[in-house]
Parts: sequence; structure tokens; C-alpha cells
Amino acid sequence: MTLSFDPGYDREPFQTLCDQAPGTAIYPFSSFRVEWGPIFHRGRLDSSARILCIGQDPAEHEAVVRRILVGTAGHRVQGFLAKLGLSRSYVLVNTFLYSVYGQSGGNANVNDPGIAAYRNQWLSAVLVSGGVEAVVAFGGLADRAWQAFLQGPGNTFAALTYCHVPHPTSPEGAGGMPAQIQARTQAMLVAWNAALVTLREAVQHPDISVPLTPYGDSFAPSELPSIPSFDLPAGTPPWMRGESGWAARTGATAILKRRTITTTVPDGVIPGN
Repeated sequence: MTLSFDPGYDREPFQTLCDQAPGTAIYPFSSFRVEWGPIFHRGRLDSSARILCIGQDPAEHEAVVRRILVGTAGHRVQGFLAKLGLSRSYVLVNTFLYSVYGQSGGNANVNDPGIAAYRNQWLSAVLVSGGVEAVVAFGGLADRAWQAFLQGPGNTFAALTYCHVPHPTSPEGAGGMPAQIQARTQAMLVAWNAALVTLREAVQHPDISVPLTPYGDSFAPSELPSIPSFDLPAGTPPWMRGESGWAARTGATAILKRRTITTTVPDGVIPGN
């Protein structure tokens, strides 16, 4: 039976990996929001995934839903996968289990031995079945994670088709005026279009056959689909799968903002509101 929700970590080696997730001895409080707990993945862990996507770190939406890439970046990645004909057969793993805290936290810790060793166990567990046909890294930290993984002893996955593309929210992350963000978005989508061509050749077993439709200068609404219910834990309300923006870090001071995530049910969900 195909479930309409993610059953969780119901098989090995993922049960043990979750049980053995590193804490503050590996992920320092000074660089990571360890207080919100580890967030492991999104997608298929049953050997049916055809593509492995590597992201960066979980943010506020992910802390609530307990799956990675469900906010703005997640909707953009979901649209990217749809262009490959992948509506279900994918798996997403982040570079870090915990949200990065501070500007330098990610770069300073991306290949710390303990962080890399645990991450490599996840990558190996996902890839060992042999079903994955391609790998895509979203952002520089994800690329560094993949390159470090390939350097491990006895690694046999270098032959997989691999693309490194800009992180989905890198245009906004760099700041600047709207025109600058739009220019960076356009440049990012040019890189994404090139990756789609390469990945389409590598993914020989998509879920559905779709024509290759490249991105334009910005994201069209149809290119930002909802997160599927079968990627999320049972009981997740439908509005958490839709447009992002329902979660935000709030507080008058840095420590209050770190301690507080405000979630707001979107307009229209409650009748009359």
C-alpha cells in the first residue's frame, strides 16, 4: 500500500542513524541551533529514489515540520524535480543536521570530522541500493560535502552524474535591492537550466515523462508546487505543505529570536478569516 504520509524512519540503517545522531559534542551551540533538534531528510528511504539532492541546513519551517527543504527553498527544489519528471522518486539530505547559527558557522564546520563522518553514513545508506542515478548539490556547502564524501576510503560513487547548482535562496540571501535580487535569480535559473539538461539524460527512470521546460527569468507560480503529503509526517496540516511564510524567527533580541519560532495559520484556512 502506498501511504499518503511519510512513515518515518521505519527501517535500517536509518533507525540506527537517527538514534545515533550527534549532538552538542559534535555540533557546537556557537555555530548551530542544536536546541531545535536534528532534522534528517525528506523523500524516499526505500531504495526507490532516482536522484539524491544535497541541501544546506534546516530553517524555521523545517524545525516545525521535521523534514528538510519545506520552506521557500523546498518549493523551488520541488519544482526543479518536477521538471525532471520526478514526482516521488527522490531523496533529500542536508549538509548539516542542525540550522546554522551565525555567518561563518557553515563554512567553518562543513567538514569537521564528526559532522562529515555522520553525514557520509547517511549518503552511503541512501546510495548503497544502487537505484540513485544522479546527484545534485544546491549551494557551495553542499558541493563541499559531496566532494569530501567522494574522497572517503573505498568510495565507489564518483561515476554518478553530478551537478552543482546555486542554492535556491541564494539570490535573496546575498541581500541588495530588488533589481539585484532579480538579476541573481535570473543567473541562478540559467545555471539550473543547464543542470536540467545534464540530469535529464542521467535519470533514466522518471516517475512521469514530461517535456523539458526551461525556467524563464524568474519563477512562475507553477514552478513552486506544494510539498507532497507523502513527504511529511502523518497529521501535518495541508497549509504547512503550501506557500511558505507561515513560520518566522521572532524576538527583540538575538537570543529571543534564536529561542522563538512563531507559526501563523495563513489567511483563508479558518472559515471567515
